[in-house]
Formats: sequence, C-alpha cells, structure tokens
Amino acid sequence: MRYLQHHGYECVPVNPMCREVLGMRSYRTLEEASSETGRFDLVDVFRRPEHAPGIARSAVATGAGALWLQLGVVSWEAARIAHDGALPVVIGRCTAMDHRRLRQPG
Repeated sequence: MRYLQHHGYECVPVNPMCREVLGMRSYRTLEEASSETGRFDLVDVFRRPEHAPGIARSAVATGAGALWLQLGVVSWEAARIAHDGALPVVIGRCTAMDHRRLRQPG
C-alpha cells in the first residue's frame, strides 16, 4: 500500500482486525468502506485464499472495477464469482511489482 500511495494511488485499507493501517483509518468491511469513500476501481486482496470468495462477493456487490488477488492468494472460486459479476480478475500477482515493471523504459 505504501508503494502505491507513493505513486499517487488513493488507497483505502479494509481489515477487520485493524482500526488503522499506515496512519489511515481501516474499515471492517468492503461495504462499509465503499459506503463512506465511494466505489473502488480495484480491490487488492492480501488475505488468505479462504477469505477471497467473500471478498469477491463484496467487490461485486459494491460495484468495484476489478479484483486483484496478490501473490500467494489463489482462489478459483473467488475468480469465478468476480468473473460472473463482470469484474476483471488478476490472480497471484503483485501490484507493486507489476507497476515497477510497466514503468521501466523499453
């Protein structure tokens, strides 16, 4: 999240176990966060794979633009839920690593 913030991305932490992440208010659910901050372009998942299907359902329900499952987060059920909800899905990739790679010249 710090990397994305540094590059100008607005990030809203959602973590049911934390009230604050990197000095920012953390929301307990995606629904709570989106109702207060607006629709998300990207839901970037850093939770264990067994949590991913519920997060995918929330991403679809809140009208998110896409679902991104980070390295080590592989859930074909979550991918199916997002796909069925018309969300693009990325599985097992790191947003920061991909951003760095895409920014490299050439």
